[in-house]
Amino acid sequence: MTKQKRNNVLFFILMCLILVVYLIPVFFQVITAFKADKEISLMGFRWLPEKWTFDAFANAWKMANWPQAFANSVIMTVSVIVVCLSINLLAGYAFARLKFRGSDLLFIILLMGLMIPAQSIIIPQFIIVRSMGLYDTIWGSAICYLSAPMGVFLAKQFYLSFPKELDEAASLDGCSKFGTYIRVYLPLSTTIIATLTITKGTQVWNDFFYPLIMTTSQRNNTLQLCLQLFKGSSTTHFNWLMAAATVTSLPMVILYFSAQKYFVEGLQTTGMKN
Repeated sequence: MTKQKRNNVLFFILMCLILVVYLIPVFFQVITAFKADKEISLMGFRWLPEKWTFDAFANAWKMANWPQAFANSVIMTVSVIVVCLSINLLAGYAFARLKFRGSDLLFIILLMGLMIPAQSIIIPQFIIVRSMGLYDTIWGSAICYLSAPMGVFLAKQFYLSFPKELDEAASLDGCSKFGTYIRVYLPLSTTIIATLTITKGTQVWNDFFYPLIMTTSQRNNTLQLCLQLFKGSSTTHFNWLMAAATVTSLPMVILYFSAQKYFVEGLQTTGMKN
């Protein structure tokens, strides 16, 4: 066996081990959702349920207004994705193709936003949201997600991989800079759109922090806020919780697998230049 083949085998084994580490919690979550209450309280741990039952799913459904929470999560996630895509793609194109004084400095300042944790600026965000009259609405949480320096960075790196001859050809045809973006760059942006949709959509869908701070009434609960209802003061029905968590995670799993090809291609392309 050559050294290259040996390295490939070792790399494959390492990736399989990492995959197992990631899948064990998912497997444990799904299996627990099909266990009865008495099995959860047993002293001895058992991987597979003695009797497969859907009682946990039925009981979890009664714990919250899931249709309302699902609608809130969908509306907020889709709205944020649409707005962020519009901003990130245009900003990425501007930084990649429009050279103006201070563009590099402005881009560095933008990337510095990646080093600021959301928890450190929650107080000014809360004051702004309340002053805008958006407190205790899903839109108050939604606007907090619109800051996306990573999306601008990925879009810029993606557009840098395009040959400059495209701009020259579009200019000869009489296209303005914005016209070039709309007619040339945007139709070729399927991969970066899929990448940003998955990354931003997963962030908003799974976030617990902003909805917890920016909303109080149950009618504005998202799916993640509803999951906390399973934690009682004296006991927690973990099988109910795992059942709800399994169902609420399905939309993002479906989104990822439906756009997996473009997502991987987009991540590869953003690391290329020319």
